[in-house]
Amino acid sequence: MKIAGIDEAGKGPVLGPMCVAGILVDEKKLDALTRLGVKDSKQLTPKRREELDAEIKKIVDKYYILEVSPAQIDELRKIMTMNEIMVNCYVRVLEELKPDRAFVDAADVNEQRFGENIKRKYTGEIEIISEHNADEKYPIVSAASILAKVRRDALVKQIERTLGVEIGSGYPSDPKTIGFLEKWIREHGSLPDFSRRSWETAKRLLEKARRGQSTLSEY
Repeated sequence: MKIAGIDEAGKGPVLGPMCVAGILVDEKKLDALTRLGVKDSKQLTPKRREELDAEIKKIVDKYYILEVSPAQIDELRKIMTMNEIMVNCYVRVLEELKPDRAFVDAADVNEQRFGENIKRKYTGEIEIISEHNADEKYPIVSAASILAKVRRDALVKQIERTLGVEIGSGYPSDPKTIGFLEKWIREHGSLPDFSRRSWETAKRLLEKARRGQSTLSEY
């Protein structure tokens, strides 16, 4: 039986892409992932994630990472909710991997509904195990979370290299990210093309700057 694990990195940031990673292994290889010591990517240092990223790619039968740009997210949000976007992204990854069973980290408050929506949209026969914190419970999802996080981090670093300035993690809770955005808006009068313009954080910062009232403390 072919087993897949799927997780995302970057659902919530105001800057940078979202990456949805899926891995496919024969169930006999699941123990190999466990022996690697994979964990939820958030529990690992960047260096350890990169080491495991390379090892995971040697073990799996196939992997696929879907990159969704800020512009794509903004366009999709005009016609669907973020939960619907997540379902479509997970389905896209599953269509590439074609597993018999998939463990997914539920990106909806209702984990059962998330799994049912994926199954409904998927074109083939599949068993879906959709749970919150699946990246902590199942090594195959932990491994997918590592691949997603490593790819997103690399894409963020690429943005920083191009700009020659740090942009932080990209999350609205990161003062460095908010400071970067405020400065960019002051200097350019608009949002950068790698920002999610549909995010409330981006809209508020832009509006504050236009009124000449931008203050970091309010965010």
